[in-house]
Amino acid sequence: MNSLFPSAAAGPFGRRLRRARGAKVPVTVITGFLGAGKTTLLNRFLRSPEGAGTAVVINEYGAAGIDDALVRDSADETVLLGNGCLCCIARTDLQETLRRMVVERERGELPDFKRIVIETSGMADPSPILQTFATDRALGEVFHLEVVVTVVDAENGLDTLRWSAEARKQAILADRLIITKTDIKTGAAGQKANEALRAQLRQLNAGAEIFEAAQGIIEPACFTEPGDGARNVFIAEAEHSDGIASFVLTDDKPMPWPVFARTMDVLTTMRGADLLRVKGFLNVEGCKGPVVVQFVQHLSPPPIELERWPDGDTTSRVVFITRGVTEKQVRDVFAAVKGLLPSS
Repeated sequence: MNSLFPSAAAGPFGRRLRRARGAKVPVTVITGFLGAGKTTLLNRFLRSPEGAGTAVVINEYGAAGIDDALVRDSADETVLLGNGCLCCIARTDLQETLRRMVVERERGELPDFKRIVIETSGMADPSPILQTFATDRALGEVFHLEVVVTVVDAENGLDTLRWSAEARKQAILADRLIITKTDIKTGAAGQKANEALRAQLRQLNAGAEIFEAAQGIIEPACFTEPGDGARNVFIAEAEHSDGIASFVLTDDKPMPWPVFARTMDVLTTMRGADLLRVKGFLNVEGCKGPVVVQFVQHLSPPPIELERWPDGDTTSRVVFITRGVTEKQVRDVFAAVKGLLPSS
């Protein structure tokens, strides 16, 4: 019956949205190794006009010492700072913390917030946080994971990336990489060290935007804007020492949705645990705008069709970050599914 009365704003995936998050609360995840400068950057963002009305979840799980500039009394689970920033210490499960915040906001027990920033522990693997928003449909109705920011220390970052698997994974899963403390090392030696760090970050994550934050100064948009996706087009598959690969699949022709959907069904069934992150834009047959797809291991939020392509480029581009799954294997599955599906 609904097909007899189509809406001009509706498409195969429901109402088209201006942005992937729609009316949901955007979530920014800030990660980075110990001492990288996450808290300094976050404090500056919270003091900016763009940071007003932000709820901050300190994802420390039992940590006793939290920066007093963020949480005035670490014995309190929730405090309201003067600039309207709501700060919570997540001593319990992150899902439980977010659910409680939603309930308390609806009751009027917490002030309204327009964004959530999750600051992870310096030793944390960000994958479980990404999984939280991919697997919990109730939270997915309220929140939208917008951008993952990884902070890297120019002074110690290169050495840390060499010996720490957690630091490498933080860099690999980032949408944006921010290099801090670039003002400490100066001159030719400092420039050489900075170039080496950038090269290592590029090897780990060729699709991420890289910014520098001297003295903790960075554009607030780094924490609030998801980017247009065009930056994720890179060609060579990058193999890392942890068996992690990053590559992108592109296609300049419209794709039948069943080809992508069935392919991902096969991949998630057989190797879901090794699909660390899959994200991108699809040019789907019958859709005017790009279809935003995201996967974290076995599960994925529902696809969303946007009203228009953000950069005018209608090429499908989907970034895969995998463990032990090569680009050739993924392409072979796509080709097999495409060959087996009946033509429409």
